[in-house]
Amino acid sequence: MDPLLDPITGDYAGGTTDTLANAVYLRLMTPLGGWWADPELGSRLHLLSRSKDSNQIDLLACQYAEQALQPLLRDGRARRVGVEAQRPGSGRLLLLVEVEEAGGQTRHFQHHVRIA
Repeated sequence: MDPLLDPITGDYAGGTTDTLANAVYLRLMTPLGGWWADPELGSRLHLLSRSKDSNQIDLLACQYAEQALQPLLRDGRARRVGVEAQRPGSGRLLLLVEVEEAGGQTRHFQHHVRIA
């Protein structure tokens, strides 16, 4: 198993990997096409840091996150993926990600996105 990545710092957290948590984290943090071995891995969320802060950004961020997490559905690790955006403050979005695993258990993740 791979070491667990801390979603806040991006550093290794030690212990064994929660593979679903790592998959969600890597797919949201990596710019789409930014990993040579898999050009489909990643998201377009990094593009939002150059966008103006508007209500459309919330919808766009949710769409980008859902697109990035689609491989989890295709490979059978998840049955359902849902993303909701919240505004904790100006210039920031908090994505609340809900993933229903293949076994039926629902997992919740949070992902922060900086916007201009």
